[in-house]
Amino acid sequence: MSYPDALPGDAKRGKGLTVWFTGLSSAGKTTISRSVYETLRSRGHRVEWLDGDVVRRRLSKGLGFSKEDRDENTRRIGFVAELLTRNGVIVLVSAISPYRAVRDEMRAAIGNFLEVYVNAPLEVCQQRDVNGVYLRARTGQIHQVTGIDDPYELPLAPEVVCATDRETPPQSAAKVLGALDNFQNSLNYAADCSRSLLDVAS
Repeated sequence: MSYPDALPGDAKRGKGLTVWFTGLSSAGKTTISRSVYETLRSRGHRVEWLDGDVVRRRLSKGLGFSKEDRDENTRRIGFVAELLTRNGVIVLVSAISPYRAVRDEMRAAIGNFLEVYVNAPLEVCQQRDVNGVYLRARTGQIHQVTGIDDPYELPLAPEVVCATDRETPPQSAAKVLGALDNFQNSLNYAADCSRSLLDVAS
């Protein structure tokens, strides 16, 4: 499968952006993010990947899983993503980030932002159970598991929806890369319009 060449790695021209993958545990966020990351790197783009599990171990080690702690974790990820985006980097975030309000808060703070809803039914996620989270929840070993005894608030208008129970990982990655291409085209169009207005004014 071929991917578009004209991607927003015109981070080289200072146009960074954040691609935020949200969804249940084992929906496929990490798999798709890794594929997109590797493709962008192979094309020479400046890209960083903030994975929720890694951030939990490194940046948010002291946080639990209450709503307040989950929101704080999302804000910490968003803070790093905003710094990188501001400096022309493509940032891939893969994190459950279950609450809509704080995701929208990060969108507003970062600006150049694409939301990717990695959608798989809970039953499918439980069958995959990559990290053993659902098994431990069913046996009472852990609580506050998103989708089980904690809510997941669906995105209302994500730029991309990846239905991973019906799509292959390459198909999902291609959708995300296509959205990146479209986003870059819109940025370029806006920049051209601004230059034209400045030319007229002068």
